[in-house]
Amino acid sequence: MIRYHALGKLPAKKHIQFRDESGNLYAEQLFSTHGFSGPMSTMYHINLPTEVKAWSDMGSVKPIYLDDEPLRHRHLVTNRMEPTGNFVTGRRVLMGNNDCTWAQVWVKEAMPENQFFKNAEADEVLFIHNGSGTLETMYGNVEIRKQDYLYIPRGTIYRLNFDSYPVRMIAVESFSPVTTPRRYRNEYGQLMEHAPYTERDFRPPHELITHNVRADHEVIVRSRNRHTLYTYPFHPFDIVGWDGYVYPMAFNINDFQPITGKLHMPPPIHQTFQSGGFVICSFCPRILDFHPEAIKIPYNHSNVDSDEVLYYCNDKFGSRKGIQEGSITLHPLGIPHGPQPGAVEASMPHTETKELAVMLDTHAPLKLTQDAVAIEDPDYWKSWQTPTQGNGLDDPGR
Repeated sequence: MIRYHALGKLPAKKHIQFRDESGNLYAEQLFSTHGFSGPMSTMYHINLPTEVKAWSDMGSVKPIYLDDEPLRHRHLVTNRMEPTGNFVTGRRVLMGNNDCTWAQVWVKEAMPENQFFKNAEADEVLFIHNGSGTLETMYGNVEIRKQDYLYIPRGTIYRLNFDSYPVRMIAVESFSPVTTPRRYRNEYGQLMEHAPYTERDFRPPHELITHNVRADHEVIVRSRNRHTLYTYPFHPFDIVGWDGYVYPMAFNINDFQPITGKLHMPPPIHQTFQSGGFVICSFCPRILDFHPEAIKIPYNHSNVDSDEVLYYCNDKFGSRKGIQEGSITLHPLGIPHGPQPGAVEASMPHTETKELAVMLDTHAPLKLTQDAVAIEDPDYWKSWQTPTQGNGLDDPGR
């Protein structure tokens, strides 16, 4: 997604003989995400990557969406969820459409030592709300830091190992490639000076550990809305070297460089990633608008062609009361939203914000699941009602 990278041992040219110390040929594999014309990497295995000992069907993991939900603003309280499973089995899809899914995960435990995961049909963007550890992949290891985005291209075999549990995270699946926004890059693909981050902020695999082990290892493969368990007679991280443009990486939300202005800037300035059907934005601590008469928080707006999902990493969001760390608000297309009563006046004296949030804006409507409805605050839509004496709405953040 960013630039050429390489780790390990490589031959001088592609598609030539490359042998170990005993004269055995390494197995070359081209890993491409768009046929032979898109981004690709070339890797060299000790074992044949096509060798499989067994497979078994684990069943459907197709999200079940609610089709007949009325249109309204929503507040999902993820703190009502309980830790469960590992970073795969603990995923609870809250919403999605044909372009993406949003799963909330409160990871309770590690995956078994001999087990791994591969999403064969979607790129993944994981947001690690808390916790640290290591993203172990066939490309090598990536350090996980608190509040990291982890980008994992489809087809990557990987595992998350956290230093302690439980860990809160978001798992966004994208059914089209995830990239940096085109307007941040020049014609050569390099990030330009006005971009809110640089290539130095993205952390690719830094350490390639080659496992030359002949023993059974399992890979859960997600494809066609099912999980299939593949058993390999060797460790899947048997790569001795690779190079190319397809690989996982980490980007910490705190390395995002907010763009500020004299008057309020629109949400696209917060854009961090883009895909075919959605964008991901990062709202980070920043200096507020500095015009002497500036209104410091967002104006009312009608997102008539997109659904807006906001995940709050803290409770310091100036335009919105009544939310908490871990809250999710969903403002669907077709009805306006904006600051709650009293928020505009309250914002006037402030010169900076400490907010931290992840936003997903989709081009097509999102459908919710029963898991989402189960943690919904049913009174959220009332929070825009003008407070009047005796109506129970004296607190605008109710």
